[in-house]
Amino acid sequence: LAMDFASIQSKEYADKMMAAGTPEVIDQEPVGTGPFQFVAYQKDAVIRYKANPDYWMGKAPIDDLVFAITPDASVRYQKLKAGECHVMPYPNPADLAAMAKDPDINLMQQEGLNVGYLAYNTLMKPYDNPKVRKALNMAINKQAIIDAVYQGAGKAAKNPLPPTIWSYNDAVVDDPYDPDAAKKMLEEAGVKGLKAKVWAMPVQRPYNPNARRMAELIQADWAKIGVELEIVSFEWAEYLKRSSDKNRDGAVLLGWTGDNGDPDNFLATLLGCKAVGGNNRAQWCYQPFEDLIQKAKITSDQAERTKLYEQAQVIFKEQAPWATIGHSLVSEPLRKEVVNYKVDPLGGHIFYGVDLK
Repeated sequence: LAMDFASIQSKEYADKMMAAGTPEVIDQEPVGTGPFQFVAYQKDAVIRYKANPDYWMGKAPIDDLVFAITPDASVRYQKLKAGECHVMPYPNPADLAAMAKDPDINLMQQEGLNVGYLAYNTLMKPYDNPKVRKALNMAINKQAIIDAVYQGAGKAAKNPLPPTIWSYNDAVVDDPYDPDAAKKMLEEAGVKGLKAKVWAMPVQRPYNPNARRMAELIQADWAKIGVELEIVSFEWAEYLKRSSDKNRDGAVLLGWTGDNGDPDNFLATLLGCKAVGGNNRAQWCYQPFEDLIQKAKITSDQAERTKLYEQAQVIFKEQAPWATIGHSLVSEPLRKEVVNYKVDPLGGHIFYGVDLK
């Protein structure tokens, strides 16, 4: 209940839908107590809301709220420029300069509480060997990815935590980009003629604006050390489901935007032993790391927690279950007539209190 995305549902409504044999209706026609009331949903097209006149904090300034589901960032931008919509999430990095110069657009930006990564399946050979994972990490030209994919709206990541969160360990040294050393390390590990898969997300997110392009750059980098890489993808819901499988074939591109500003929400949620088969896409359960994050979770002193999390980040870097890729700058362009909208550090889009002038 402390998570902003968790909602209290009506048990009476749920019981009624179960009795009717239609439990899915509670998702498709939700009933809640928030500032906006659900009106209609057309799959892959639009969601409509109206202001809740009985909301406990008072009626929202705007009467109608419409989410126009538009997967293509270029089309979203055209709609914004034409005045067909007022707020646009996930712009193409290549469009940011033009947005900043447009007199009709207010480009809001802030450093994101996020991380983009490539997670190996550490249960599968040869990725069960940290030396192999480390070698593959050293073959990735991260700066080239930051330049080509984030296009100046991001920075290279060295830790699983973003630098905007407390306990971030800036003393950790990132893996150098060194293809020659990487190739030698693979040979020393007995790995030759490796054929691998990388999964590319089918959607755009702040932590990864273009997963397909990122995968292509990694593919070219690994080819230089003799690794043949196949790029695969799936529809988003299927991607999330299949990428959690312990028997997954391949490394997966994914990322995370924090839910609550606590390091545990990254380190335990994404890398803890209990998350294997779920959010822990690396399927990595390493007891020295686990002991540190579990001790930190039950320690009330923040200074002590910080020390434990800093140690955990050192172990993460040594074991390399991920290739940490980047942290993005979060950008949201708005029409100039939009007032009181704020970029949510936790990745949400909050419209209560927002108005049009």
